[in-house]
Amino acid sequence: MTRRALVTGATGGLGLGLTRALLDAGYAVRATGRSPAAVARLQAMGAEAVAGDLFDLGPDAMCRETDVVFHAAALSSPWGADAAFQRANVDLTRDLLAAARRAGTGSFVFVSSPSVYARWADQTGLTEATPWPDRPLNAYARTKGEAERLVLAGDAPGFRTVAIRPRAIIGPDDAVLLPRILRLVRRGRFPLFRDGQAKVELTDVRDAARALVLADVRREIVGGQAINITGGAALPVRELIGRLGRALDVEVRTVPLPLALGQALSVGAEALCRVLPGRPEPVLTPYTLSTLAWSQTFDLDKARRLLGYEPEYDAVESALAVAPRLAAS
Repeated sequence: MTRRALVTGATGGLGLGLTRALLDAGYAVRATGRSPAAVARLQAMGAEAVAGDLFDLGPDAMCRETDVVFHAAALSSPWGADAAFQRANVDLTRDLLAAARRAGTGSFVFVSSPSVYARWADQTGLTEATPWPDRPLNAYARTKGEAERLVLAGDAPGFRTVAIRPRAIIGPDDAVLLPRILRLVRRGRFPLFRDGQAKVELTDVRDAARALVLADVRREIVGGQAINITGGAALPVRELIGRLGRALDVEVRTVPLPLALGQALSVGAEALCRVLPGRPEPVLTPYTLSTLAWSQTFDLDKARRLLGYEPEYDAVESALAVAPRLAAS
């Protein structure tokens, strides 16, 4: 029998990749998202695509006659109004979770985030048991953590819930991570803290999508748990920036900056932008600094044991392949 899936946030980079993976795996997919152009792409793939804000569409209507919900819709940004993050990441997740239960949906797969670990410190070999910082670095990390707790608390026989935390997703439709980095690379000057030795791990969107599908396939094994997902290979920020510069045929001059200066600037810029008209995004936020100045790498043992997950794609090579097009858009 064909398994019926709802994908929220399907017009984003991960949502598009996930919808393709589900259709290839034989699922029937209802996909929702805000972008009319991406909705047309989803329809061309073979999905039942519905454009609009999920609050307006109605979680109950969208969950009707589904076997599994993949909740990828979120406000994903290092900056924004707290109320907007609360509405998009917590309130919507709570409403969708309740609607899925009422609809008799048997599985709920939540796209969480490793941002819940973000802090001003090197963190290597992170596991799912690693404690989160007491004070999240931004509203995104706070609300994704709060939503994840709601989802996992809802796990029960007949309604299995799981949270998948893909790290730094790279793909041809990325509109969040890589475009921000490429804007700095194209200028030919890139600020480096701690000599650019902080290690980062990227994840190809195809690996992230496959992990999400596996979470539904193995729902009885992984119910009630969170699982970290990455591409499995770490490299220093300095090396990543250099390789992206060569992919764009740009000579990138790295600008060494004292860490203490970065800390002061990020805190000060964030405080200032909170009171400026329109609340413009700071050039550097404490969260962004955490990703540039300190290592964050992961132990994938749990993903391998419970999901049977193994990275299949080199996410750095994927980033280099899509960088010229993303930089030009």
